Amino acid sequence: MKILVTGGAGFIGSAVVRHAVAQGHAVVNLDALTYAACLGNLASVADSPLYAFERADIRDAEALRRIFRDHAPDAVMHLAAESHVDRSIDAPGGFVDTNVTGTATLLQAARGYWEGRGRPAGFRFHHVSTDEVFGSLPEAPGQRFTEATPYAPNSPYAASKAASDHMVRSWGRTYGLPVVLSNCSNNYGPFHFPEKLIPVVILSALAGQPIPIYGDGGHVRDWLFVEDHAEALLRVLTRGKVGRSYNLGAEAEVTNLELVRRICRLLDLRRPAGAPHAELITFVADRPGHDRRYAIDPGRAATELGWRAQVSLEEGLSRTVDWYLENRDWWQPLLERAGLGRRLGLGAGA
Repeated sequence: MKILVTGGAGFIGSAVVRHAVAQGHAVVNLDALTYAACLGNLASVADSPLYAFERADIRDAEALRRIFRDHAPDAVMHLAAESHVDRSIDAPGGFVDTNVTGTATLLQAARGYWEGRGRPAGFRFHHVSTDEVFGSLPEAPGQRFTEATPYAPNSPYAASKAASDHMVRSWGRTYGLPVVLSNCSNNYGPFHFPEKLIPVVILSALAGQPIPIYGDGGHVRDWLFVEDHAEALLRVLTRGKVGRSYNLGAEAEVTNLELVRRICRLLDLRRPAGAPHAELITFVADRPGHDRRYAIDPGRAATELGWRAQVSLEEGLSRTVDWYLENRDWWQPLLERAGLGRRLGLGAGA
């Protein structure tokens, strides 16, 4: 199978590309190379005859038509998106432009290509989304997001992803485009861009700088190791039922404060300092509209796709910490990129 992956130089996208190539699929990576992209994530497959790269923007209809024509993919995996909640609070317009308008432009290009080839039944358009579209769960454990949970996004990022989900469904219903969707919990692992929580914690601790935690640290997330997610996404693409959505999570709920403490304990063992790294924890003003709890019920993926996460949170955090300790040459240059190292998400942008 030849797969067109949008956003393939990003964190999750690059994991999908590496995993797909390892499984013998041909991959065309379409990426605009915005601030969070890194082609270094793909060094292990860059010279593979199964891999091709196209620098393009999903909002560029002409470029999309050319790429579909030149590469003739059997499927699309759409991961390209603006994804950092804090940035969406400061500057929501870019999220609407890329995540909503860009997705509509890509859908139209995919539809034109699919119809031009006689509407092959085997074609798939897989839209990759987030559990944040469902809003916030009650703090008490037990209730989890299912595919039937009503949408209730609370940040500009989540709202833009909810809108893109609805567009994908509508292209499926209105035009018959063979679509599948997935909504995942928080990902983590190697190559995670250093504006997100786990790499921020690791790199702040290594530098002996304050480790920021929003509010009281009691916000709960379900953490999914990115390589588990990549495997799940390929199963959704190849085995998912047309028109269906699949919730993908690891059933690994933990508060942000407990997560940070676990990382600090791992660093205490691997890079002991003069005092426990947890002493660097600093509580800062909470993010506006911060969702209190996310949790995924992955039962449909287990039943229909035979997938459940394989990497425990303990193992995944250990592997992630070790990777950052061993790959300073990857993350050090990224710290110079726009917005890193300063607080975002206070609504002060334009």
